[in-house]
Amino acid sequence: MALLPGHAEPPGGGAVGGTARARHVIINVGGCRVRLAWAALAQCPLARLERLRACRGHDELLRVCDDYDVSRDEFFFDRSPCAFRAIVALLRAGKLRLLRGPCALAFRDELAYWGIDEARLERCCLRRLRRREEEAAEARAEPAERGAQGSPARALGPRGRLQRGRRRLRDVVDNPHSGLAGKLFACVSVSFVAVTAVGLCLSTMPDIRAEEERGECSPKCRSLFVLETVCVAWFSFEFLLRSLQAESKCAFLRAPLNIIDILALLPFYVSLLLGLAAGPGGSKLLERAGLVLRLLRALRVLYVMRLARHSLGLRSLGLTVRRCAREFGLLLLFLCVAMALFAPLVHLAERELGARRDFSSVPASYWWAVISMTTVGYGDMVPRSLPGQVVALSSILSGILLMAFPVTSIFHTFSRSYSELKEQQQRAASPEPALREDSTRSATATEDSSQGPDSGGLAADSADALWTRAGP
Repeated sequence: MALLPGHAEPPGGGAVGGTARARHVIINVGGCRVRLAWAALAQCPLARLERLRACRGHDELLRVCDDYDVSRDEFFFDRSPCAFRAIVALLRAGKLRLLRGPCALAFRDELAYWGIDEARLERCCLRRLRRREEEAAEARAEPAERGAQGSPARALGPRGRLQRGRRRLRDVVDNPHSGLAGKLFACVSVSFVAVTAVGLCLSTMPDIRAEEERGECSPKCRSLFVLETVCVAWFSFEFLLRSLQAESKCAFLRAPLNIIDILALLPFYVSLLLGLAAGPGGSKLLERAGLVLRLLRALRVLYVMRLARHSLGLRSLGLTVRRCAREFGLLLLFLCVAMALFAPLVHLAERELGARRDFSSVPASYWWAVISMTTVGYGDMVPRSLPGQVVALSSILSGILLMAFPVTSIFHTFSRSYSELKEQQQRAASPEPALREDSTRSATATEDSSQGPDSGGLAADSADALWTRAGP
């Protein structure tokens, strides 16, 4: 680029928008040359370009842009060309959208550089920007909170010591990457979950079940009871620690994993209270409550769900289920419609035409339709006639196609959820969390400094159609 050598004002005389540039201006943003009409700024003014148009001196011109090419009559700005696409789309179409490529916070800085109000963003894009700003604020607050733990000025007084103790307790209980104490706590918790699962399996052995039905208590039965008591004591202690570090007890009790903990701990305490209330001669009370107790004891399988606290994959699975509620609803709808179609057809083909007794009714044929469409094929109900086999083939092919449609979206949601949770985990483990955009996006860009670096890539967008390239 060649600067204006020794000129008091740009060529063409007068302002930058002189005779030669009365209607158009050529702008080079990060290597992408764009020809814009000054009239386009009337509907959506850009403060920086308005200042560029009003420049009359060489020094004043260089305070607005980064360079000026005399031979091409071209103004150069060392900014992100990817973000400038959205600004060009605003000038051409009147709509400002947040691109998927650059970082949302870097795009916000680009808007401030060009002098565009954030309120011009579309409503959905503005919500996305606000959400990213909240995440960035939380990420910035984390190192400040860690620094406050070692600050004696903030730890003065009972309230400061209480908050400091809660933070330490939360790091130990909820964050295995916080240190040695957190890792040991997570290992002990996972070990107790494994021991509980083994004890649950052993309690269903035939000899132990026979002793329970006879009302006897052998050393094996007593050992399993002691093992279960120790595990429940640890889980209760862990639940108590989590409740102590929670600032809002109502929000703590509404959390899904905490509800699972309550349901898993409830059977042991209910059985214990009923046994104490019945006393030595209360066998009739225990017999009446026997079915309820067996149902409650079946809830002990929920202990396995506690692994979600320490498994990133299980947490990603739960987040995917919440995010893909609509896709799962569509999957269920497809399945119900196909069941309602193929169950009567196979009943008609086998019962009326093939004289088979397996498909005795349409409701009984629903089971066959589900098993066939999911390609499980138990073989308990098999169509023998030719029309029935044609219906079965149609059912299997339809099931394969219908299951494939929502599964693709669910898979991408799981990948995105896993990446987000992994990024949060790494940010929580690092002393200075980096502010990053979701890793599922096609390109990322770091936050700009006062001048702002290039975003590092051009993402395809609908604004491409609104670009007009200027010739050399």
